[in-house]
Amino acid sequence: MSEFIRLTPLDLGLAALLLLGVAVLSLLLQLRIEAKLLVAALRCTLQLALIGLVLTKLFELLSPWWTGLAALAMILFAGREIMARQEGGLQRLWAYGIGTTSMLLAASLVTVFALTTQVQPQPWYDPRYALPLLGMILGNILTGISLGLQRLTEGARQQRAGIEAQLCLGATRRSAMLPITRQALTTALMPIINSLAATGLVSLPGMMTGQILAGVDPIEAVKYQLLIMFLIAGGTTLGAVIAVFAGVYRLTDTRDRLRLDRLAER
Repeated sequence: MSEFIRLTPLDLGLAALLLLGVAVLSLLLQLRIEAKLLVAALRCTLQLALIGLVLTKLFELLSPWWTGLAALAMILFAGREIMARQEGGLQRLWAYGIGTTSMLLAASLVTVFALTTQVQPQPWYDPRYALPLLGMILGNILTGISLGLQRLTEGARQQRAGIEAQLCLGATRRSAMLPITRQALTTALMPIINSLAATGLVSLPGMMTGQILAGVDPIEAVKYQLLIMFLIAGGTTLGAVIAVFAGVYRLTDTRDRLRLDRLAER
């Protein structure tokens, strides 16, 4: 097994020169993104440095309560991201509530399933395993739920006349909303399907690459990457289904009426 190569601040500084080059190119081409790029890079550096310190402390504590609190904080912040990504979607509190609840159920279930059946660290809540697994799963569930809810609300607006016509003819809200429900779920799952199809031939995922750079045997790194991809696919599907069906029920009522008045203004 090869030795782990440690990076120095100088190594990171040299890599940061690439961002400075992009900023200079933006100035020359008048793209006006140099300020946003540099601020984003600074935020990324500070956020990763902070999370590195937090994880170091959590690894030392090895407490299920602190691990659970950190996981809950990650999910709550992810819910805010779902709310922010909705353009003319569900009203803010409902978007946050549906997104956060869906991620909490899906990510928690899939992560605990992996920790207790496949990875099996001792103890099972070891933050060195639980939090990285949750983070990878959560990021993809977030994308799936965001896309699914956005497609659902857009479809309800675009197909309003057809949905209301079916409701007037006696269709239930579930059957009237079924076409856009299918479209929303297809949209939500397309990124993970594309990722599964491209992984290996087109791209080497970050976790697999990191393990290989750390000296892990490539075959073992492949096994872990396959595990993560399958967990992500399952978690994204579960989260998207919960969120989209909750969105359907929010956009309709018990009297089988379409309630676009529950959408936020564009």
